[in-house]
Amino acid sequence: MTLHLGVRHWDHVVPLALGDVGADLVKIDRLDATPDLWRDSGFDGGETSFSRYVRARAAGNDRIVALPVFLMRGFRHRCIIVRSDSEATDAAALRGARIGLTGWADSGNVWTRAILREAGIGVDDADWQVGPLTSSHPVVDRIGNVVVGDNVRHTINGAPLVDLLRAGELDAVMTPFMPPGFHAADSDLRTLYANNRQAEADYYGRHGYIPGIHVLTMRSEVLRDNPATAQQLVTAFEAAKRLSRARRDKLVDVTPWHNEEVAFASRVIGSDWLPYGLSADRVMVREFQTELVEQRLLAGPVPEQDLFPYPVEPNTAEEIAS
Repeated sequence: MTLHLGVRHWDHVVPLALGDVGADLVKIDRLDATPDLWRDSGFDGGETSFSRYVRARAAGNDRIVALPVFLMRGFRHRCIIVRSDSEATDAAALRGARIGLTGWADSGNVWTRAILREAGIGVDDADWQVGPLTSSHPVVDRIGNVVVGDNVRHTINGAPLVDLLRAGELDAVMTPFMPPGFHAADSDLRTLYANNRQAEADYYGRHGYIPGIHVLTMRSEVLRDNPATAQQLVTAFEAAKRLSRARRDKLVDVTPWHNEEVAFASRVIGSDWLPYGLSADRVMVREFQTELVEQRLLAGPVPEQDLFPYPVEPNTAEEIAS
């Protein structure tokens, strides 16, 4: 049986999508957005919000099951933007601030609020407005079916966050993607931290991981009927990641300083900043659940064995080659 998976356009998944590895195991559809495996019956598995998955499991919904393969990771200091004339330069400066964000329960924004919480600013210590980043983004319910305080609300009439920031009606915005023109030399917006890379490297030094945002999930019946498939999938994704990394270091120049950037990341993190397997991610998973609880999105942590009933580990390079 070939499994049909839906994931976003990640470079570390390209070898699987092209059939360079795992051709007999999976068929990959690369998507512009994560699939909804609870509603879309067209996939056997795919990329899923880790926050949504944990909260579904806590509610007793076991229709999909995660494997310890975090397809999306990312530091979040770079995701807080302010006006160029703002005096704020770190998270501690945002106590009592008016902060916009693109989704209340989103995994990435949970991690970004964790930066503020680490600086002593909890969800009660700011005024939050949730809405689309720009006018080109849809006006939808971005809070969802979660209980929030009076200091959390949608923007009026779906007003774009960037417009409110520029008008001085917000002090900061949390966003995973920068608005158009953000990187221009004359931009009127900037990141909160002047040196995001150092702030994020320091975060890694304190915590030992890059936050996990999206995880690989499968329909529960697929693995229940074929439990050996769990190891096969993790092995295939590990092989794809290794092949992608080898190609990246020879064939991909994301920036003119690609080699220097890879060297810096390797010095801070090591050669693999996308570690798969539960042993590599146990601390991160535990601390994410702590954030969900502290931010009132989860009543209590879900036991590890309930989140990851198949605690498989990736094969080594030698095992993959054999």
